[in-house]
Amino acid sequence: MPHRAPPPDHRHFARAMRDDSTRAENLLWQQLRNRQIGGVKFRRQVPIDGSIVDFICFERRLIIEVDGGQHADSQSDLTRDAHFRAAGFRVIRFWNDEIEDVLDFVILRILDVLKSGNG
Repeated sequence: MPHRAPPPDHRHFARAMRDDSTRAENLLWQQLRNRQIGGVKFRRQVPIDGSIVDFICFERRLIIEVDGGQHADSQSDLTRDAHFRAAGFRVIRFWNDEIEDVLDFVILRILDVLKSGNG
């Protein structure tokens, strides 16, 4: 998937989402930022291919999504994940309460995916 500049409204929306992150997103970001996990660079709330992903590592082609209850049984999430997988990205999802309650497990899972290459 070649890089395309996102539409200006996506950039503004992504910026607003960074400013209004959930507690779980903030907790995870504190662990992902500054190459703290696996020495890889993550970015947050990134507009890409018509969507805004919570966290992405372009170098390792990994997308991390943080989900609240509104994502339960979401067909649109499944469709979006399939799109990104077809484009060569790995996608992993965590529930807000997983991040808030067992952050160490979440970090170990991310490290495992980075090391193994499996999403």
